[in-house]
Amino acid sequence: MKLYSYWRSTTSYRVRIALGLKGLSYETIAVNLVAGEQKAAGYAAVNPGLGVPSLVTDQGEVLTQSMAILEWLEEVYPQPALLPAAPLERARVRAAALAIATDIHPVNNLRVIGALKALGHAQDDIVVWMNDWMTRGFAALAALIRPDTPFCFGEEPGLADLCLVPQLYNAHRWGCDLSGFARLTGIEARCLALPAFAAAHPDVQPDATL
Repeated sequence: MKLYSYWRSTTSYRVRIALGLKGLSYETIAVNLVAGEQKAAGYAAVNPGLGVPSLVTDQGEVLTQSMAILEWLEEVYPQPALLPAAPLERARVRAAALAIATDIHPVNNLRVIGALKALGHAQDDIVVWMNDWMTRGFAALAALIRPDTPFCFGEEPGLADLCLVPQLYNAHRWGCDLSGFARLTGIEARCLALPAFAAAHPDVQPDATL
């Protein structure tokens, strides 16, 4: 498989973690979002949405949108499971994951930040904007997950953890106050101690520029 990815893309980060947890090998194809490589005609043919990640399967099929890619991986490579077996529990895990993927991430991504800058907003104001949405989202997430398990919903990381850890990476990057979210940062620490999470971390990607 081939994964079109950008090292700091939190959505790419989610997929890298899942591929690692499931023991799947893949080739990384870097797409520099800051340099605008996602807008090139060649990449637009791969992903008309002009974003990352994009996953090319072993059969040459192209999948886009991280949550759809994660669902496909879960269906085709079901072990280890990212979702519990019971329908009600699956819905709860999905709700927590989507609290990040649909409520926090979209208003913090590069396109939105670029639009805010184009409207004349200063960088300091944009950082306040991002941290405000992250703080609201983390508060909601903390109420959605279980309070008594090593990870968001159980003894092993799942779909919600795959979304949480990349979003917390962004939170650390932008100086978001996480002092009130010890439950979330505790989960993050346990996740980052696992090889699949460590290998997926932005700082160790081949296109990382520190």
